Amino acid sequence: MPSQNMHPEDDVAAAFNPMAPEQIENPYPLYTRLRQERPVFYSPMLDLWVVTRYADISEVEKDTERFSSVGALDARAEPHPQVRDILKQGYPQFLSLVQSDPPDHARMRAVFGRALSPQRIAAMEPSIRATANGLIDGFVRDGQGDLIQQFAFALPGFVICDLLGVPRSDMQQLKGWSDDKTLLMSATAPIAQQVESAHGFIAMERYFKELLQARSRKPREDLLTMLVPQSMGGTAPLSEQEAVCNAMDLFSAGHETTTSLLGGGMWLLLESPEQLKAVREDPTLLPNAIEEMLRKEPPVRGFFRQVTRDTTLGGASLPKGARTFILYESGNHDETRFSEPDRFDIRRADAKNHLAFGKGIHFCVGAALARLEARIAFELLLQRLPNLRLRTDEPAVRRPYLMLRGFEHLPIAWDVPA
Repeated sequence: MPSQNMHPEDDVAAAFNPMAPEQIENPYPLYTRLRQERPVFYSPMLDLWVVTRYADISEVEKDTERFSSVGALDARAEPHPQVRDILKQGYPQFLSLVQSDPPDHARMRAVFGRALSPQRIAAMEPSIRATANGLIDGFVRDGQGDLIQQFAFALPGFVICDLLGVPRSDMQQLKGWSDDKTLLMSATAPIAQQVESAHGFIAMERYFKELLQARSRKPREDLLTMLVPQSMGGTAPLSEQEAVCNAMDLFSAGHETTTSLLGGGMWLLLESPEQLKAVREDPTLLPNAIEEMLRKEPPVRGFFRQVTRDTTLGGASLPKGARTFILYESGNHDETRFSEPDRFDIRRADAKNHLAFGKGIHFCVGAALARLEARIAFELLLQRLPNLRLRTDEPAVRRPYLMLRGFEHLPIAWDVPA
């Protein structure tokens, strides 16, 4: 990497380490300094150019000619040789909507526009509500529990399983493989762990390949059937490789991000008693409260982009081939875009302008589903769990991932309903 933009080791950029415990817990004070002093900087540790300001992130998102989305989920351009040897058992490249540029992006997105239409999403509300109530029925008499493990993981997990058409009984296995996929693409774990995750990634790939082949022989009314390529007798303008990769991404994105939204959003409410009281008394505040949750604690820390030609961004010179890490969680706290950005305000007028769902052509195809799941979840949890509060005897635990922000455990307590 070129050195003209490098600064001495005591520069604020040298403090950037998103896997450090204190930055997993609360990275925002450092982000404030970075936006002010080094808005775009090179991180030797990650071999990435990090983009921290709202305007610069938006520019990267919208300019697909200078910033390619190929490899948008991969922290490193090339995996470790041991990992690469295992991945050779599968497809040579991960081809999905998130990791595509025009014109391929428009072709793939058309499939999802039909599969995740507003009408289709709205029609899911009764089944999502029934699933959420069923989960709460399982622990409502306990008086305490773990929101993530007992609810926030299961609800979106079941919903995406139903949408795809995979058995709910496979959810735990798929979750494990999805974690492998996330860990592998972040490329920050020890090599032995990355090797183990590579095996899980290949297993997930084979799982969806077999299901798509089964749907080609016997179609169903589910999203997997809508992904079956024309070459396999289906209707989707996708290759088999693209269909499999998109199915994997749909499962991962369909539950990971919503789990983080539910956990992070509830944590914000329980840390803000007045805001919690307002939402409980007036559920019509929930839609905007959810947008503020997405702004304040975005489920995705950021995505990666590749520079297609020498360019400048935020005062830094980026060479062709460089990889960037666009930090949504920093952009969402940019004081030039949001007034008092560190304050959680469920009535914030411009909360919906957050970056959590991305910008431009890559705006999240599942945004409407995530919003619906979150609205139903918070509405029912606040209705059915009186005096909901954080437990003081057991700490909340955040997930140690480079790309994802959220909780692994969120211990809560409530008064058992009479």
